[in-house]
Amino acid sequence: MSLDPLAILTAFGLIFLAELPDKTMFASLAMGTRMRPLYVWFGTSTAFIVHVAIAIGAGSLIGLLPDWIVKLVSAALFAFGAFMLLRGGGDDGEDETETRTVTGFWPVYSTAFMAVFISEWGDLTQITTANLAASNGTWSTAIGSAAALMSVSALALLAGRFIATRVPLKTVQRIGGLCMLGLAIWSVTEIFVG
Repeated sequence: MSLDPLAILTAFGLIFLAELPDKTMFASLAMGTRMRPLYVWFGTSTAFIVHVAIAIGAGSLIGLLPDWIVKLVSAALFAFGAFMLLRGGGDDGEDETETRTVTGFWPVYSTAFMAVFISEWGDLTQITTANLAASNGTWSTAIGSAAALMSVSALALLAGRFIATRVPLKTVQRIGGLCMLGLAIWSVTEIFVG
């Protein structure tokens, strides 16, 4: 097992930017206003780790393909991610996951885990994690992706209201979309140069 610091930072940066405008950030924020934030964070973090493991497994299978096919698939997935972020579709920013106060570790943990676990299937960050695992290494991608997802959840729980009122989500989406577009172009270039 070797860790590549650049791959960890790449995964962290891309996943962090892609997850910021996502509905799970707002779900964490909403749950944190009605439930104990630390318990919410444990639940969301566990769900994110499970999804990263699933995405890493899928990426490892993709990694068995010939190099040019992996790069072509990577380019297509990055281009899709860029399209999804740059098209600026409607936000589900005001989704409420609970309307009553939930107390106790296990009820809060279960609620937070299930809310994230169900909503993250096929999410852009899961697809991006699988894509990065196929080309940048599984452990480095897993560490960077999990850290990014858990950081966004913590950020939402600690400072979500500030971000939602001060930083336009369109700006975050555009930055993430442009980064993914750049990676799509880079992946296509590597097919012909490498």
